[in-house]
Amino acid sequence: MSVKLRYFAWVRERVGKAEEDISLPAGVTTVGGLMDWLAGRGEEYAHAFENRKFIRAAIDRTHVPPETAIKGAAEIAFFPPMTGG
Repeated sequence: MSVKLRYFAWVRERVGKAEEDISLPAGVTTVGGLMDWLAGRGEEYAHAFENRKFIRAAIDRTHVPPETAIKGAAEIAFFPPMTGG
């Protein structure tokens, strides 16, 4: 399965890129599993995903929790918590 990953704010800064297209391994089925897999891709990813409670995710522009299945996703985005006002 191929998916576009997008990174925002300090996640982008740590990973060193704004987006990438990747082919997911068969065993990666949830957002949390994807974060675990990404953390193992190298030092920059490990640094970006070292404290996953501070990273939010969206699948196809809808915010989702880590246990959400990623099957059929075209785009998955990662970003820090946001505040508004």
